[in-house]
Amino acid sequence: MKTRMGKYLQVAFAALVGAAALTAGGAARAAYPEKAVRIIVPYTPGGFNDTMARLFAKKLQEAYKQPFIVENKPGAGTIVGTEQGARAAPDGYTLTIVGFPLVANQFLYKKLPYDAKDFAPIIVGAQTPNFLVVKTSSPVKSLADFVKQAKERPGRLNYATAGTGTSNHLTMVYFEEQAKVSLVQVPYKGSAPMVTDLLGGQVDVMFDNSPNVLPHLNAGKMRALAVTSEKRSALAPNVPTVAEQGYPDFSVAVWYGLAAPAGTPPAIVSSLNEVLNQALQSPDVKKVFADQGVEPVGGSVQDFQAFFDGQIKKWGGVIRNAGIQAE
Repeated sequence: MKTRMGKYLQVAFAALVGAAALTAGGAARAAYPEKAVRIIVPYTPGGFNDTMARLFAKKLQEAYKQPFIVENKPGAGTIVGTEQGARAAPDGYTLTIVGFPLVANQFLYKKLPYDAKDFAPIIVGAQTPNFLVVKTSSPVKSLADFVKQAKERPGRLNYATAGTGTSNHLTMVYFEEQAKVSLVQVPYKGSAPMVTDLLGGQVDVMFDNSPNVLPHLNAGKMRALAVTSEKRSALAPNVPTVAEQGYPDFSVAVWYGLAAPAGTPPAIVSSLNEVLNQALQSPDVKKVFADQGVEPVGGSVQDFQAFFDGQIKKWGGVIRNAGIQAE
């Protein structure tokens, strides 16, 4: 009898301990966050990086019942804000908006105060292609026309960029490599002056992303020769891809993601990923994205890591082959 009773008590005690452990684990997960979380945006307010951060902050705040505060930390081609995000404690209370510069800068600068490996990927929120555009009155009617002119006039056609190492600059460098042509870069401080000079005839052509060029395409002020996505964009279905016009390996997407400092507990990263995947399906987020000319992405943490690794391999090769360095 004692033996049976002893065994019963042992089993009951083990069950209680196990239940307590599960409860404690659940409580620990449920405890995050216990205070305000900041989201660093290494850009000035107003652009899509900032828009996405504020949408994410709203959705995360609704889900976790704690403040998620957006802090704009622009400067030095995103380096200022990105460094702050990389150096933050890996506890889930500092998140950072990341994108193309996180990949490119490590190859453009001889020395950076952080490394891409200093971040733990959470989710790719959105992406948008670049469009190759000319003004409507340009004699260039197609991508083939553009390449023909570039080969007939090597080093004479010019193209606008938002600066050395930006996505529109490196997209053109990548295309020059693929098409075996040589053009002259004209760097600007942002998209607005690029557009002004393209429409004014001061530059011949440029790559730029959907939010910046679609209004001008729809207004009939620009002509799109190609789009850099793997498939045609739903935003401009009549514009053929670069790939379908003779360059099958060519694809470029400008992407927008969220990351935490490396070493952040995987349970926190996974929880944030889950909440944001749900947010990307909400009608209000989809509408804002569509209005901005970007497409929601989502996916798992592992999806983001695989994508990021591919981006590093691709753009590291392009930048090294062209010998580009940031000034």
